[in-house]
Amino acid sequence: MGRYVFHIDVNSAFLSWTAAYRVDVLGEKEDIRLIPSIVGGDQEKRHGIVLAKSTPAKKYGIQTGEPIVAAQRKCPGLVIVPPDFALYVKSSQAFIKILNEYSDDVIQYSIDEAWVVFEGFEKLYDCSQIVNLAHELKDRIREELGFTVNVGVSTNFLLSKMAGDFSKPDKVHTLFPEEIEQKMWPLPVSELFLAGKSTVEKLHSVGIRTIGELAQADEGMIRSLLKKHGQTIQGFARGADLDPSMTSHEANKGYGNSMTAPVDIVTEEYARHLLLSLSETVGARLRADNVMAGMVSVQLTTSEFKRMSKQMQLDSPTSITEEIYEAACLLFDKLWDKKTPLRLLGVRTTKVQEEAARQYSIFDLEKNDRLEKLDKAVDQIRGKFGEDAIFRASFLEGNVSHMSGGLNKEKRNS
Repeated sequence: MGRYVFHIDVNSAFLSWTAAYRVDVLGEKEDIRLIPSIVGGDQEKRHGIVLAKSTPAKKYGIQTGEPIVAAQRKCPGLVIVPPDFALYVKSSQAFIKILNEYSDDVIQYSIDEAWVVFEGFEKLYDCSQIVNLAHELKDRIREELGFTVNVGVSTNFLLSKMAGDFSKPDKVHTLFPEEIEQKMWPLPVSELFLAGKSTVEKLHSVGIRTIGELAQADEGMIRSLLKKHGQTIQGFARGADLDPSMTSHEANKGYGNSMTAPVDIVTEEYARHLLLSLSETVGARLRADNVMAGMVSVQLTTSEFKRMSKQMQLDSPTSITEEIYEAACLLFDKLWDKKTPLRLLGVRTTKVQEEAARQYSIFDLEKNDRLEKLDKAVDQIRGKFGEDAIFRASFLEGNVSHMSGGLNKEKRNS
């Protein structure tokens, strides 16, 4: 084996991070992971959604993404805690910091999951030893950070992710190529990575209900039924790896940020709040490095994992949040049909140059000077007092559908 790949996923991340903070930092005796509880929105205003749930809450049939009022009907004594964006970011950073101590090849997939690649370690570890290393990593995260993770171990990205999704919490699972038939093929086809709801319904319509049945199905029939996507997921069912573009460090370069939403993005209002949060982060990073960007692009991933992107050249390079956001909204409006549910949004800036005098019309000069000063003042406040020291009013309206996108920031580091 030329390499080993770990997929590490935080168990019920938002709820686990909140629980760990309350128990370990605030000294609370009640652990919300052990009682029916959820992370959600403002129940007093009777709106908002379930962002994360405890194992006891799951026994009541509570599902991520459902309205809080529906969850309360299922479990009248349900404990509801509000989301804490700043805490999630700090917890994620601590999580990734530990992973970086084990390998110099860590690829963060979302705020609560990452791959760790061990290349050339076959000279140091055999299979049994690499599994022991996975247990060591899992236990260290639990002991030092107070929350649990699952670790999937294999030789490629896809199989390690599938292994990490086996029984939870606080587990290590292997899924090596020789184990595919025994461990993966009996699973429902809905458990396969990138097999979305409509894809699964189409497969069910032709009698394919397990991953093994998909793997062994006629290739022409699958291609006819699902086009190129069918070829992709049939490859996954047979153990093929993910497209390199999904896991390449090249994809992580540049001043960009993406968000994987906890529930499908189905409203323009929700999407624009996510775009604003992304633009704010990207602008802050540009300003921190004293650079400006001349190109803005937006990326979308649908609930069926179809990826789309569009870019535009700016009239003048900028690091102003408002200008990045306005460009992102224009691109988003051209990309999205306002019908297809979205899973991920991303904002990226390129054509970066050092800060220089900018050319504005006389009508824009006063406005942009004011925006630049405002952005820098916000950056200074957050730098001194923390990310949660100041928020835009739109993020404080009590609607979880506004806030939830901000919880899933996936940093794209330059």
